[in-house]
Formats: sequence, C-alpha cells, structure tokens
Amino acid sequence: MEEMFHKKSEAVRRLVEAAEEAHLKHEFDADLQYEYFNAVLINERDKDGNFLELGKEFILAPNDHFNNLPVNISLSDVQVPTNMYNKDPAIVNGVYWSESLNKVFVDNFDRDPSLIWQYFGSAKGFFRQYPGIKWEPDENGVIAFDCRNRKWYIQAATSPKDVVILVDVSGSMKGLRLTIAKQTVSSILDTLGDDDFFNIIAYNEELHYVEPCLNGTLVQADRTNKEHFREHLDKLFAKGIGMLDIALNEAFNILSDFNHTGQGSICSQAIMLITDGAVDTYDTIFAKYNWPDRKVRIFTYLIGREAAFADNLKWMACANKGFFTQISTLADVQENVMEYLHVLSRPKVIDQEHDVVWTEAYIDSTLTDDQGLVLMTTVAMPVFSKQNETRSKGILLGVVGTDVPVKELLKTIPKYKLGIHGYAFAITNNGYILTHPELRPLYEEGKKRRKPNYSSVDLSEVEWEDRDDVLRNAMVNRKTGKFSMEVKKTVDKGFRCGALQRPWEVFLPRECDHRRRPA
Repeated sequence: MEEMFHKKSEAVRRLVEAAEEAHLKHEFDADLQYEYFNAVLINERDKDGNFLELGKEFILAPNDHFNNLPVNISLSDVQVPTNMYNKDPAIVNGVYWSESLNKVFVDNFDRDPSLIWQYFGSAKGFFRQYPGIKWEPDENGVIAFDCRNRKWYIQAATSPKDVVILVDVSGSMKGLRLTIAKQTVSSILDTLGDDDFFNIIAYNEELHYVEPCLNGTLVQADRTNKEHFREHLDKLFAKGIGMLDIALNEAFNILSDFNHTGQGSICSQAIMLITDGAVDTYDTIFAKYNWPDRKVRIFTYLIGREAAFADNLKWMACANKGFFTQISTLADVQENVMEYLHVLSRPKVIDQEHDVVWTEAYIDSTLTDDQGLVLMTTVAMPVFSKQNETRSKGILLGVVGTDVPVKELLKTIPKYKLGIHGYAFAITNNGYILTHPELRPLYEEGKKRRKPNYSSVDLSEVEWEDRDDVLRNAMVNRKTGKFSMEVKKTVDKGFRCGALQRPWEVFLPRECDHRRRPA
C-alpha cells in the first residue's frame, strides 16, 4: 500500500514541478490571443457548419479504462465556469502556460496505467483535465462546476482554519443587501472543509447566533453542520442599529477560548465580516485582542454599491493581515469570496510547503464497474509561483490532483494475512471511513441513489463494539501497533450471537500528509 501511495504522490509531484517551471518561464501578456480546447465548445459548429471559436475539432474515442467514455488520451482540455469570460487575459495566459502539462499527463499515464483522471485547477478558475473529455451543460445551459469549491482544492490550497462569520442584520441591510449577505455566507461555507471549524453570528444592537444551541463555540465544517446553518440563514431579518464592537469582542473571545481547549484546527484563525459599512476602525479592540501578533486575520466584505465606509473596512482588513472586497450584486459573490483563500494560502506558498493531501471517499458519477458507481479518493498538491517578483507575496497558482479508485487501495492488501474473518479498512484524519466492508454509500445495491452523508461516515458508526473509541482515536492520533478487544459475532445466519476477542493492527503509510492522511 505504501508503494501505491508513493506512486500516486510522485505522479502529482511531477505535475507540480512541470507547472511551476512553465509558469516561471512565462511572461504575462494582456493581449495574448490563444485558441485552446474549451471542454464545452469542442466539436461544436455554428449554423454554417464552421467550428465555433474555442471549439476546434477534438478527437474523442471510447476508452474501456474510462468506462467507455469518449476521451482523448493524447491531450487535455479546459473547462471554464459559466460565470467567467472564456477569453479573459488571466484565463488565456494561464491556459497557455499550463499547456505544457499535457506531456506530463501522458507520461504519468504511461508510467502508471491505473491512473484515472489527472487535472490542474487554477486559482483563476479554469480547470484543465486529462484525458480530454466533452462537458455538457445542464438544461439551463449552465455548468456550475468551479474547481476552487472542491474539497481537494481547498484542502491542498489552505491550512485548517477556525472561522467566525459576522453578519450585519441592522436596518440598513434590508432587501437585496441582506440577500447578498446570506449568499456570501453560503459561499464562504462552500469553501470550508472537514478540517475547518466555524460559527455564524448575526448582529445589530444584540448578538444573534444563527444556531442558538451552539453559542460561544465552534463546530466542525462537515456537510451536516453546514446544511444545518444554511437552513437557519433564512430566518435572519434586518432591523435596528449595527453594533459591530460587540460582535468583534464576541468573535475574538470565541476564537481565543476555543484555541485554548486544544480543539479545532489549531492553525489559522479568521473573522469574516459581512456588512454594508463600519463607522469606526475599532483599533482599540484589535489592540486588545490581536496586536502585535495579528494571529487572527480579518476579512471584510462590503455589501452594496456605496463606498462611504469602504476606507474603514479596508483599514481593518489591512491592519489585520486580511483582505477587503466589495460585493454589489449576487453575480459578484462567488468570485469575491474566493479571494480570501489566496490570502490564507500565502504562508504555505512563501514557505514552499508542498503538502500531499488525500480526500475522503466520494462517488465518481462518470465511472462505473460491475458493482455500480465507483468510490474514489483524490490525492492533491498545491502549485506555487516561483517568479522572483511574486515569490515574497505568496502567489498560489492552483492545485493539481489525480483520482484514485478505492478498489485500487484494496488490491494492495495481502488478504492471505487477514484470515477468514479478517478485513481491512482505512479512515481519514477526521475518523471518516475511506474504505470499510460496512460502508454502503448507495440506498440499494446496483442503484445510483446516494445516501446524503455517505462521505462522512465515522468509524464509530460501523465499529460499534469500539464503545470508547479506542481503535478510532488510535488511528486518528497516528498510533501504530496491535491490540485486541471483545466483539460480538452472529452465527447461524444471525439467530445466535457470540463474543470473541478480535486482534487489531494499526498501520500508517509514510507517504501521507501529517494533517490529512488516511490511516
């Protein structure tokens, strides 16, 4: 298994080196004209039979390794989110220099034919995928996919973080502003993963925790918690006067107290402020809680077109190592929210920390086998700018990754050593199952209907004999060794139950990242 982890990691590392070298040699050209293969437009013709712009002929052929999907195993193509301009200079320049990854994609596939999809997700928003494949928009002509919202991108690009989101619900936020604010919060939640912790506080003259049962603490940003908070966002309404000083005091206290408990990410901390203005810079509060170390970054989002209070919000962000942005319409939300990820990635970029990360298991809807949809995990690594003029600023170029079918992990397990009643399983650093005989992601065998939280099933939910989480905690805490515990086993087709002592052996591959590794 260690050898397999190493092979996948090395494939990703070769992509990182090629991408960084290509960007180092590239000089940005605002007038660059470059015809690339757009994954949505390829092979499309106009009414006169001519190929569309960016839609040149792109040879596709069914390939049994990719579930007989029509693909091009010689070239990659590029998907650009619907809300972005295909020929934006930043997009065109990024696509141009990342074209050099094609040779590495093919070389990786030749070295390891078990590789599935390989890709580069750019910080500018475009997604280069190998082998090339045609993307089809939905019935509304939209492709909502944005690689920067995917877990593999977020986990590789940033360190784990504790976040308090402050939402202004004073009277001036009525109408469209409150709608934009809610959408901004929802987009921030999209960028949080299982390694992050958060809470949301609405404020006017008083503080209103979006979930009152969780006041004064932070919760893990797993799918269940994020959906729960989203439901409560609809209950917010605007009235009264905004007292930001009270909200800032509360946010700093939560982050401080939570950090002292030893829980949470124990890494980056941030306060996200969503408001239509601030009448003061609140420097006395920052001096009390955050200066001179400035361990908590402040990110400010100014809602609306007015810029009367922009200077105060800009000062607050800059004085606390954060970022300021203005959001005027719903269409601006996603792109502006993404900016904070670039800031949080700077320490990793400056220190050149190329951590390899592995995601939890998920279902790839494009591939199937004889047992139905295929469970995947992704190995990913960040790509940094090495140009001298940008290196000190910490510029994240994007994230490269490749998908690994879980069944490939299982093939590496020496079954002859397990015995007739033995089985192997793997979990993530959060205790979620990567692979386990009792993991059933679909409602019915052979069906395609997924269970809503199939990717966040905790080990304790299937190894229920581990009542004190001895086994689970040992794996999460990176302990190795052997121990045994009593388990109950059914016999006679479930009519009788007997107790037996089952030995366990915990193994940790060396290739895995110290924060987000399977065990």
